[in-house]
Amino acid sequence: MKATGFISLWTLVSLPCAPLANPAEREDVVKHAIKLHRGKGAVIAQRKQWVLESCRKLSGLLRQKNVVLNKLKNAIRAVEKDAGLSDEEKLFQVHTFEIFQKELNESENSVFQAIHGLQRALQGDYKDVVNMKESSRQRLEALREAAIKEEMEYVELLAAEKHQVEALKNMQHQNKSLSMLDEILEDVRKAADRLEEEIEEHAFDDNKSVRGVNFEAVLRVEEDEANSKRNASKREVEDDLGLSMLIDSQNNQYILTKPRDSTIPRADHHFIKDIVTIGMLSLPCGWLCTTIGLPTMFGYIICGVLLGPSGLNSIKSIVQVETLGEFGVFFTLFLVGLEFSPERLRKVWKISLQGPCYMTVLMIAFGLLWGHLLQIRPTQSVFISTCLSLSSTPLVSRFLAGSVRGDKEGDIDYSSVLLGMLVMQDVQLGLFIAVMPTLIQAGVSTYSSIFKEILRILILIGQILFSLAAVFLLCLVIKTYLIGPYYRKLHTESKGNKEILILGITAFTFLMLTITELLDVSMELGCFLAGALISSQGHMVTEEIMSCIEPIRDFLAIIFFASIGLHVFPTFVIYELTVLLFLTLSVVIMKFVLAVLVLSLILPKTSQYIKWIVSAGLAQVSEFSFVLGSRARRAGIISREVYLLILSVTTLSLLLAPALWRAAIMKCVPRPERRSST
Repeated sequence: MKATGFISLWTLVSLPCAPLANPAEREDVVKHAIKLHRGKGAVIAQRKQWVLESCRKLSGLLRQKNVVLNKLKNAIRAVEKDAGLSDEEKLFQVHTFEIFQKELNESENSVFQAIHGLQRALQGDYKDVVNMKESSRQRLEALREAAIKEEMEYVELLAAEKHQVEALKNMQHQNKSLSMLDEILEDVRKAADRLEEEIEEHAFDDNKSVRGVNFEAVLRVEEDEANSKRNASKREVEDDLGLSMLIDSQNNQYILTKPRDSTIPRADHHFIKDIVTIGMLSLPCGWLCTTIGLPTMFGYIICGVLLGPSGLNSIKSIVQVETLGEFGVFFTLFLVGLEFSPERLRKVWKISLQGPCYMTVLMIAFGLLWGHLLQIRPTQSVFISTCLSLSSTPLVSRFLAGSVRGDKEGDIDYSSVLLGMLVMQDVQLGLFIAVMPTLIQAGVSTYSSIFKEILRILILIGQILFSLAAVFLLCLVIKTYLIGPYYRKLHTESKGNKEILILGITAFTFLMLTITELLDVSMELGCFLAGALISSQGHMVTEEIMSCIEPIRDFLAIIFFASIGLHVFPTFVIYELTVLLFLTLSVVIMKFVLAVLVLSLILPKTSQYIKWIVSAGLAQVSEFSFVLGSRARRAGIISREVYLLILSVTTLSLLLAPALWRAAIMKCVPRPERRSST
């Protein structure tokens, strides 16, 4: 007990004194610590003498600190009462004294925090990894808080320096008369200072105490230029503008989204270089695919593979590229809706509604069966089955681009059925994204709460169905009363100037997208409905708008398919090629067979021949499985291995889709229509 108490006393005394000593004294302290811990070295009398001297040093420093604090308080009061000082000089001096006060208090707190940490470590069990992990976490939190405080102190010092400059300028202005130009510039300077104070949001101070906000250690990395001397001034400018990259401990990379000073225009040069590189490399890749008879979209995917993490790794702003690529999906679905008139939708709405629902239910049933045999959790089986049940709307839209739309009397056009079913799958996608949080909670819930989770899922489904009803009711109102006058106004104002027409159509598309997003329905559905509403104005309107929007769609679609290539990993596919080919062929065959079975039950007898074409169009996996898979992996629904399998199977199924589509077209479509369909 005496030895333990003595070591604890030494801990409380020696640790705070060590940082305050010179290097020679620090070495002596370390030697004393080792000898005392091992029970060797000096005799008890020497140990007591050393402890007493350390206590005197610590108590002397604390008394000196209190004396200095009292002097600082008196100095602050004296400065505030001094009538000979200007407001700027008072502000500078008081600010400087307050910063020094805070520095003294923080230094004292750091000493006792270190003592507490060492005491906790000595009392712990060195064999207990959990205890050491908790101690490490607490030290990490303390270091983060200390870094934040130091950062705030540095900012305050910058503010004090600014106040000092203000005070010096004020003294100079008092000692000399200003010219008219100097007075104007001084007024402009003050107005600029007020502007900066007004537009500054203080986002750091406002959010650091918000619940759920964590302090993180990040690295600030400057761009590595080949000629460092030539680009030194450029780097200094970029550092001042805040254009460097931040990397956290989880290897996530961040770029500037909103600068502190909004008066200076900035550009993300990494993003600009990425888009330029994708645009240049997409041309030869697209040409190559055209030469060998593949759709150009695969050339754009290859472009993304070459530039992405599995290739040259030259794309820095991956998230920004993917975000821009999403607009390619929006405009693609808008043009799909533009070609898909409400009359045709009304003709196949039963098939479009029943087909995807039956296929999804069957896919989930097969998934649960295989999951039970392979001992996979039901939550994971349901998620994987739902992902694989979706098909790619942009891909099929490319297949159908320019195909014949005329129906035979009494027959149903295969393109109408196919697009209707794909649109319904997009609705299911929005429904599944809305239900996913509940699915995540169900995966970690106990059996006693399963009923509550099922009830919550049913309530969410009811909300989505209500939202869908509200969306279609709104579309009916827009078609009846608004879309006609709106387009006529745009057409009148845009004579000789297509900008107004393009802007008006784009704004309407984004309005529908926003409405469906606010109602918790898929944004893609809003784009499709916008095109369908405009197509109700007639064939001439459709042709005019399509000629304006198609170039925009084509460029953004290149970015979208290139962003898919960023998530394709050829090395993983090569390593597991046998397994992936087996899984991909199994999924494609299963989706094709299920689609044929479902369509055989719901199609009229006169239109049974189109089931082969529609089934071929549905026998691949949607690129949105990338989005769903990434969310599920972050939520812990699926593992990293399953996520990579989903990505690889999706990619391979998209590569097989053109061959299956051409085979179905060659077998089922007459020759005149076949040429325009392919």
